[in-house]
Amino acid sequence: MMQSSTLWEAAQHYLPGGVNSPVRAFRAVGEDPLFIVRGEGAYLIDADGQRYLDFICSWGA
Repeated sequence: MMQSSTLWEAAQHYLPGGVNSPVRAFRAVGEDPLFIVRGEGAYLIDADGQRYLDFICSWGA
């Protein structure tokens, strides 16, 4: 099981819906939310080591 899946399962026990806004929108697209662990300039790195370019700039602190 990927780290994001494990985090998602745990989060659903502690937070309503398992997330805070705006991540709830992931349910509409059929995906689990991302669990971002760090940023590197314009990039975000998730709990599974995947790297994303942040075009929206809305995943800030």
